[in-house]
Amino acid sequence: MTRPVTDFNAMVAGQGGDGSLTVITLLGNLLARRGFHLYTSRNVGSQVKGGHTAGLLRGTMVPRTGMGDSIDVFIAFDAEAIEKGGSRVAQDGFVVYDSSGGPLPDGHLSDGVTVLEIPFGRLAVRDLRRELFKNSFALGVISRILTIDDADTAAVIKARFAAKPELVDPNLQAMIEGFAYADEHDMAEGAGPIRLAKVKADDRILITGNDAAALGFLVAGVRFFAGYPITPATEILDFMTRHIEAYGGVAVQAEDELAAVNMALGAALTGVRSLTATSGPGISLMQEAVSHAGSAEIPLVVVDAQRAGPSTGMPTKSEQSDIAMLIHGGNGDFPRIVLAAGNATDAFELAVIATNLSQRIQGPVYLMLDQTVSQDSSTVPPFDLTTIEIDHGRRLNQHQLDVIGEYRRYSITDDGVSPWAMPGMPDGMSLVTGNEHDEWGKVSTEPRNRVDMMDKRARKTDAVLDDLPSGHRFGDDASTVGILGVGMQSGVMRETVELLASDGIELAGLQPRTIWPVPAETLAFVASKERVYVVEHNHSGQLAQILESVGHSTDTMRSILKYDGIAFTPLELADRIRTGEAG
Repeated sequence: MTRPVTDFNAMVAGQGGDGSLTVITLLGNLLARRGFHLYTSRNVGSQVKGGHTAGLLRGTMVPRTGMGDSIDVFIAFDAEAIEKGGSRVAQDGFVVYDSSGGPLPDGHLSDGVTVLEIPFGRLAVRDLRRELFKNSFALGVISRILTIDDADTAAVIKARFAAKPELVDPNLQAMIEGFAYADEHDMAEGAGPIRLAKVKADDRILITGNDAAALGFLVAGVRFFAGYPITPATEILDFMTRHIEAYGGVAVQAEDELAAVNMALGAALTGVRSLTATSGPGISLMQEAVSHAGSAEIPLVVVDAQRAGPSTGMPTKSEQSDIAMLIHGGNGDFPRIVLAAGNATDAFELAVIATNLSQRIQGPVYLMLDQTVSQDSSTVPPFDLTTIEIDHGRRLNQHQLDVIGEYRRYSITDDGVSPWAMPGMPDGMSLVTGNEHDEWGKVSTEPRNRVDMMDKRARKTDAVLDDLPSGHRFGDDASTVGILGVGMQSGVMRETVELLASDGIELAGLQPRTIWPVPAETLAFVASKERVYVVEHNHSGQLAQILESVGHSTDTMRSILKYDGIAFTPLELADRIRTGEAG
């Protein structure tokens, strides 16, 4: 009996090299043809080759930025895949299992799951002389389960392998064998047990947060990038290496994170909009240079794509445990801004804003991502480039410099931001040092000067408070119970609020996009609620601690924490809140 589906979740798992991610890509293309919004994720180890690998796909009629509560269709290439992922399959779900290596393991699936055991790896070797063709065999079976036209399945295979014509025919042959198997099991074309909805799709792009951020930085005028490969930030280095030269810029793969941040710092000192990107271990190494940017008042943007720590931690797993380091890291007191993106659109928009803010405060600005936001893909509307504005801050041209007469690089101003002449401009000479200095940049330990310079630098963030990016609100704002989180929590919080609302539990939601300085809207939101659930992926509740540090009582805030490297599902988060409600 065919059932219609408008929210579809799939997983493909096996060993690295099995082609799990290829199947997810092909299946995603099939869903896109039917107008679905897409979200893709992956669960991989940190080894170079092999090991358990899973690709995940969600197709929905409304945009989502997270997986659903259960898997509708699971393609498992080996027993380990069943052991690790079988419990996630819905009670009325389907498992297509490659039995080439042995029978299906017992005890990992619900009783209502339909299982198709097919030795398609062995069949691919027998008929096509290559095991990897099992992917197209499996896709043929899955497309029949989903009542997708055979011609559409053939079309996505042809498109996928168009650059390698020699692979098109064998993959099509494997697909046809998958169709034949489906025919034998009462799944003729157009008669599958699941029928996916089909609507006309609007314009959208499928993009990761890393690529969206990198594109945003290019649009914002970043023309120097230095980085060192590190999961999950490496794609930003890859993107810049491929594209920045076409815009007159330079991308450098440095020998380590220390070199990367100091190269970016040197480029920024010349007036070039500069960027570096890394993850938690790299941020740890960059702290001295970021402090230097704060002291020497040099514009610098740093992306932190967080992963599970401490130390090397779990490089391919998501966490949000760098929040305290970004806000308080580095020696001494200096102003900095910390922004947090919750999805690809945020990543693009905040990349532009971060670049402009670094110019305005002449200091460091962090853009905080996490592995989920960085590397998962989602469909979003095309970015509107017509709204982009470039803000150079208080940068002097030659005429303005001539009018000043005596140029003081660190002149004390009401808002703390000093007029800035680029190196090489006549009569614009200045000294740059990491030592405390006077208005001309000369080293000074005179007490009155020290106080004046510290106060001057501190005023810079106060001057931009009204222009810091606001957060996203959702749910019932009139509710006395709130939920708050950033980054990877953004999408799942929205779904959780919808889920609880259907049960009569109303929540007000806020996804802040400015973390530091803590904006007035965040302060007001927390203060207006009798209870606020602060959702984060770390052990110590770092975001809640930051809110407490600016005056909020822990009596009204309740942390919901997770630190196993796996994102919340809506039902899981809802259950945690229900437990809190009951308590």
